[in-house]
Amino acid sequence: MSVKVFIDGSSGTTGLRIADRLAQRPEIELLSISAEGRKDVNERAKVINSADLAFLCLPDAASKEVMPLLRPDVKVLDTSTAFRTDAAWDYGFPELAGQKEKIKNSCRVAVPGCYASGFISIARPLVELGLAPADYPFSCTGISGYSGGGKKMIAEYESADRPAHSKLDAPKSYGLGLAHKHLPEMQKISGLAHTPMFVPVVCDYYCGMQVLVPLDLTLAGSTAEQVAEGIAAYYKDAATVKVHALNEALPENGLYSNAMAGTDRMELYMTVNAAGDQMMLVSLFDNLGKGSSGAAVQCMNLMLGLEETKGLE
Repeated sequence: MSVKVFIDGSSGTTGLRIADRLAQRPEIELLSISAEGRKDVNERAKVINSADLAFLCLPDAASKEVMPLLRPDVKVLDTSTAFRTDAAWDYGFPELAGQKEKIKNSCRVAVPGCYASGFISIARPLVELGLAPADYPFSCTGISGYSGGGKKMIAEYESADRPAHSKLDAPKSYGLGLAHKHLPEMQKISGLAHTPMFVPVVCDYYCGMQVLVPLDLTLAGSTAEQVAEGIAAYYKDAATVKVHALNEALPENGLYSNAMAGTDRMELYMTVNAAGDQMMLVSLFDNLGKGSSGAAVQCMNLMLGLEETKGLE
């Protein structure tokens, strides 16, 4: 028996990738809507209400507009920032302690932001396990390919009119007002007393991401060995997260941000300095995989009672 699934907003980067993945799944029946119907919130709501599960791949306002029109029992996965800190919604990161069971039994799941996924994968276990206090002054840097900026940014980077030498050749830091839209979920889901300081950087490659979180071990009140052992134990049964050993030799003496491109997995690296008082923790993944569409499909599998990693790379 097929499962009826509708993707509201299937023309965007995330929606397209979800659609491509589900098109290969014989147990999934993808519902459609006319071009005119996509412009009418009531028509969209009708299709969603006829589905077993729906993905909302929409701007925040459009997600908030359609939600009051939906059956309470239709399963919804929202990929915007609209509901990630809403207590009525479950956060779509199954590897966090206790989260998988919540997602399995939920009708409302908010898919994490890409940068947020990388930060939370590190900060949440640190705080939850008591390896760093909730009021630790967390900061992080995120490096992403340009696909994270959506259609407009992709078109800019891939334009045939782009000069041979231009500003797009160089990494661009942004969000320097320290008010990035992922910050609320980064703080809440990690259990932090204060908003972390976060600077994102976009670079001239299509997809892939790394999020770097420095840790002052003296301030945190932990040793590097305690941190490494705690995080390894935290994710030992994780379906899509791999933890590398402390100070494991890095490929090519560093980490390329596109190393996980095309996958739905996340890998965590941990290094410590010679004095043993500073660590760097790095989350490496694909912003379009574990950072968006892969995470959404993983949550869908759990909500529908299917194998968690089915259809994932």
